[in-house]
Amino acid sequence: MNQHMQIELLQELVDLHQAKSQFLDESWETVSVDRYLDHQTFEREQQRIFKRVPLIAAHGSELPDPGSFLTRKIGGKPLLLVRGKSGGVSAFLNVCRHRGARLVGEDSGCRHRFSCPYHAWTWDSAGDLVGVPHQQSGFPNLEREQFGLHRVGCSEHAGWIWVALSDTRDPDVAAHLGLIEGEFDGLGADGCEIFDATTRDIHCNWKILVEGGLEAYHFRVAHRKTIAPLFLDNLSSYRCVGRHIRSVLPRSTLGEMAETATESWDIRKHSNVLYSLFPSSQFLVQEDHFVWIQGTPLAPDRTRLRLATMIPTTANLPERQDYWRKHHALTLRTLDEDFSLGESIQQGLSSGANSRLNFGRFEGALARFNQFVDEAIAS
Repeated sequence: MNQHMQIELLQELVDLHQAKSQFLDESWETVSVDRYLDHQTFEREQQRIFKRVPLIAAHGSELPDPGSFLTRKIGGKPLLLVRGKSGGVSAFLNVCRHRGARLVGEDSGCRHRFSCPYHAWTWDSAGDLVGVPHQQSGFPNLEREQFGLHRVGCSEHAGWIWVALSDTRDPDVAAHLGLIEGEFDGLGADGCEIFDATTRDIHCNWKILVEGGLEAYHFRVAHRKTIAPLFLDNLSSYRCVGRHIRSVLPRSTLGEMAETATESWDIRKHSNVLYSLFPSSQFLVQEDHFVWIQGTPLAPDRTRLRLATMIPTTANLPERQDYWRKHHALTLRTLDEDFSLGESIQQGLSSGANSRLNFGRFEGALARFNQFVDEAIAS
């Protein structure tokens, strides 16, 4: 983010703070609770969003060397991600082409051959079939090139590995990011690595979990035991960039900035910036690192979340381990507070107490996010 934009975003918040006001939309809005419960809505989201748009499957550092592999389940599909001998990354369905068994059971590892545990049909890291036991007697005239692993569109961009679940072509990540691409690239993810990652299965609709990061209205109450003292009460701003959302969450030091020259303002020192990439990847940018929050919908009322603390590779030093561990632990404690509330919301949705949920004027980003979801599943 360039300095001009940093000053513009911070000045807006300084002015609101001095006026004792919030960042407000013109009106407050409501949405039906059915969007978080209905199985048909969930299936349309899977087919028209998660199987259409480029999705982040992993960070590049998770496949460090030729032969490195990962298995993931994204959009309901089991994936095998492999870094090939030439250094490029490929994605395949993690399914044997003989009888459909799961090909690789490990979460990660390094190898150049993948042999099915059922009958030992074997593929190389390019997805080519290279071994069939008793081929001549059992499968005469088998054309191996017809039985390569099922390829999924995959590309590496800005330090991340992206997949396109319904296409064998490489996803057009630049088109997906649009005008936010420059800021997203500016995170410097290609110079970072995962310090620690934690996975949670949350009994909650995926949209509720995205919504939890898009407003600061809840900070003073929900996070009173963790981060509330670090931030101003119910003050944040947002901008939509295509279907992506940039939120700025000012820290309690914001008031001090009015006394300093704007040329010295640094948005990462005085706020957290949250990039919510449509549909379900969020990046919480802090002063010296960022947190990658990846949501994978499993059912209308269940979501798998992976939270990874991303740090500069040059900062992963022995003397800094305790520092980074404390940051990761604080992130987990804080977000677990959100997850617990998300699960309580999900439990209350089917009670009949509410037919619609309410988004206040200072929760406008939630309404915009749901608008983008509706537009995507209607297309």
